[in-house]
Amino acid sequence: MPKYFFQGSYSVEGIRGLQKDGGSKRRAAAQQAAQSVGGKLDDFYFALGTDDVVGIIDLPDNASAAAVSLVINAAGAFKFKTTVLLTPEEMDQATKKSVTYTPPGR
Repeated sequence: MPKYFFQGSYSVEGIRGLQKDGGSKRRAAAQQAAQSVGGKLDDFYFALGTDDVVGIIDLPDNASAAAVSLVINAAGAFKFKTTVLLTPEEMDQATKKSVTYTPPGR
């Protein structure tokens, strides 16, 4: 199952909800979101800095990742971003593919 790195930050409303309910409830909500589309939450951490939350989620496909992102972002309390992660073996496959490309200006 493909893995995705997720990261995000809370709005003021989201921070108030976090203060009220605590961190464990937010992790449970992330797990529920993953499971609802056939996935699994691997890691979930709170962070200091630009992002308030980071983690790894296993999801069946990109459409499932997009669905999770759309629902979370539409709620407005958390700005959710995802990045597709590649295994070393997938990168091996990518390096063996032949690609035709013309750089700009050539």
